[in-house]
Amino acid sequence: MSTPLPNDETTSQASESALQPVKSTSDPSHAGHLDSSDFPEGGVTAWGTALGASLIQFCGAGYTVSYGVFQADFYTQTYLTNSTPSAIAVSGLQWYSWIGSVNALLICSVGLVSGRLLDRGAFYHVMKIGCLLQCFFLFMLSLAKPNGYYQASLIFLSQGIGSGIAIGLTNVPSIAVVFHHFQRRRAFAMGLVVAGASMVSILHPIMLNNLINGRLGFANGVRVSAGMIGGLLLIAYLLMRTRLPPQPQAVSYTRVLQNSLRDRAYVCACLGMAAFEVGFFFMVFYLQLDSRLHGLSKGFSFYSLTIFHAGSLIGRLTAGVVSAYLGIPNTIIGCSFISSAVIFSIIGLRSVASVALIGISYGYFSGGCIALIGPLISYLTPEISDIGARMGILFTISGNLGAPICGAVLTSHYIWWKPAVLAGVGGSCEAALFFSG
Repeated sequence: MSTPLPNDETTSQASESALQPVKSTSDPSHAGHLDSSDFPEGGVTAWGTALGASLIQFCGAGYTVSYGVFQADFYTQTYLTNSTPSAIAVSGLQWYSWIGSVNALLICSVGLVSGRLLDRGAFYHVMKIGCLLQCFFLFMLSLAKPNGYYQASLIFLSQGIGSGIAIGLTNVPSIAVVFHHFQRRRAFAMGLVVAGASMVSILHPIMLNNLINGRLGFANGVRVSAGMIGGLLLIAYLLMRTRLPPQPQAVSYTRVLQNSLRDRAYVCACLGMAAFEVGFFFMVFYLQLDSRLHGLSKGFSFYSLTIFHAGSLIGRLTAGVVSAYLGIPNTIIGCSFISSAVIFSIIGLRSVASVALIGISYGYFSGGCIALIGPLISYLTPEISDIGARMGILFTISGNLGAPICGAVLTSHYIWWKPAVLAGVGGSCEAALFFSG
């Protein structure tokens, strides 16, 4: 437990990199060799960037993990009633994947490109395009009607593919740019940043459930949500600032990948994150549906995701504080073991108390993992100029396939113990991988 994740070679490289003299941070030749004195660790610009990044998470990742609202009450019961829970898309056709999972997969995969563009100095262009596309595709989603080939296709293209690409363009750069301003306080800063996703995940399920089930209906409810997202994205874009100069030459993914594959700790972190996605998105996509189908009231099931994300918010906010005493690797390992154990308990979900206990517990410990994965990758990266590329590789490898697999195992007969066991085993593998690293 007390053994840090980086191997001796990586630690040595990181130490040597940190000791390189830096004459000026405006000199590109020194961009990859910054010591701790070159990071402001605070100030208006630094905290403004962290706030902007938190708003990006609020609007992007937070909206994605609120997908369970759409699946539980509309896609499985009203809009896409011709499809099984694991095949929510074009009226029973099998050429597509699953909406929420494709969205999550693209968010992860597009990070491979957006991370590289950040390293090349295209941060503002990438953020501008991503924010505009996200607003556009959310408004397109509001045009969808119940059932029908073309309407279901519109849902898949707008919420699955379009929003996934848009959020993917902003996700990795918004996280990585925070590392331009913090080194010693990265875990704390990132805890605040990723808390934005939990905040919207608390607010959005309540807002969407009430808007869509109220007088406004699906179309106007989604439009109100899209308008709010657009305003927050504009504020985030105006707040965030880069500090380090772009790389004089394009970051070679071949070089970064080769170096990363020789870093056992980084490889284990990537595989552990991929295993984490299996359990996390199963809970996000199916907790509300599970509570509805087990006889809980519609009113309470609306708040099942809110309870889950409230726990996640607390976990993300406290993870940085806990890691200051236990260390980032040890904190992630502990959260991984406990969260995987909680997943198995969903088999016994039968009452309001069980939903609340499972939601708050898994939310808290999974939130701790999410908050620390960024600082962990920064901790394992010898050259700060490679952070964008390494995070892009991480999110691509961990691209979510867990939810569609769990959905296929669930089947239209809703056999809940099978996906619960699968997700729990995935979480256990995550903990083992982080520990072995």
